[in-house]
Amino acid sequence: MLDLGEIRSKIDCIDKQLIALFEERMQLCEEVAQYKIETGKKVLDEEREKAKLNAIRAMVQKPSNIHAIDDLFSQIMANSRKMQYRLLEETTQTLREPYEAIDAIDKKNCTVVYQGVPGAYSYIAMKRFFGKEVKHFPVSTWRDAMEAVKEEKADYAVLPIENSTAGIVADVYDLLQEYNNYIIAETYVKVEHALLGLPGTDLDKVTTVYSHPQGLMQCEGFLMKYKDWQQISQSNTAGSAKKILEEKDLTHVAIASEEAAEVYGLEVLKNKINDFDNNTTRFVIVTKNRKFVKDAQKMSIVFETANKTGTLYNLLSHIIYNGLNMNKIESRPIEGRTWEFRFFVDFEGNIDDAPVMNALRGIEEEAVSIKLLGNY
Repeated sequence: MLDLGEIRSKIDCIDKQLIALFEERMQLCEEVAQYKIETGKKVLDEEREKAKLNAIRAMVQKPSNIHAIDDLFSQIMANSRKMQYRLLEETTQTLREPYEAIDAIDKKNCTVVYQGVPGAYSYIAMKRFFGKEVKHFPVSTWRDAMEAVKEEKADYAVLPIENSTAGIVADVYDLLQEYNNYIIAETYVKVEHALLGLPGTDLDKVTTVYSHPQGLMQCEGFLMKYKDWQQISQSNTAGSAKKILEEKDLTHVAIASEEAAEVYGLEVLKNKINDFDNNTTRFVIVTKNRKFVKDAQKMSIVFETANKTGTLYNLLSHIIYNGLNMNKIESRPIEGRTWEFRFFVDFEGNIDDAPVMNALRGIEEEAVSIKLLGNY
């Protein structure tokens, strides 16, 4: 019978040799990196790696090991590239574009744009982040908000990017990729719907309720008690409240925020009527200038991959290799290119951190394209 301890001892001996050989190989790769630094040659040489893997496969004696050895050497070469990217970033050959580092956002001397009408959740997010006295103006669409920042009509825009129950706001993700505006901060607003009406409204006489489709859906449990009410969808919740004021009909009510009731002089007939108490929307604060707060600890990027096996894994490995915590990834289809996608990734770190710089360098070298969306 084989002795397990003896087998493990032999494995330990082999591992020791493997480690020594790996470190020797990495030392040689440093010399390769130095050559590339001096000559300007790119780190990734796909043809060289392909030829190398083919040669390695030909040396494998046991066919069942081919896949494992192929994977092993792919990882060894990937680690070599990551080390070379680090060395490149440590020299003057960084690919990072210049940016302005600021101590804090000047929330008093600025103009802010938001989508919707007074009392909308974007309006609430703006007021809570910048303060009640901030100079602001509304626009009809998220694209209008991005245009206002681009054209410097506003210093900042407040845009909803995801909801804890409804998921991402896909159109905003697409706009972040399209425009050269940058995320400089984020803020969260808990969604707390209320039933609003004109002063003196009698619930027993109500016939119609207005709200955004999600507002109606999120208050389904409450509305089940009033099955005879006609539910009419509106473009946003605050607009529903505004409609009640304009119609001056005591039989009509709206589902919106309590802030909307304050803005339009309505009565809160019932508060906290949404079905779930943990409904929160995340908003991003966007600006035109490439500036970030010095103590920012969150990175957002978007990149495109080649349509090849393993490319997404290889790109994300740069984040893992550099010890960074990735906390979100979303994919969006690329318009006009069937079954091709962009990937939006959030991970922890500051743009000046060496691990972040190394990860961004690696992704930039190997992705079809990459764009920094913000550090906040």
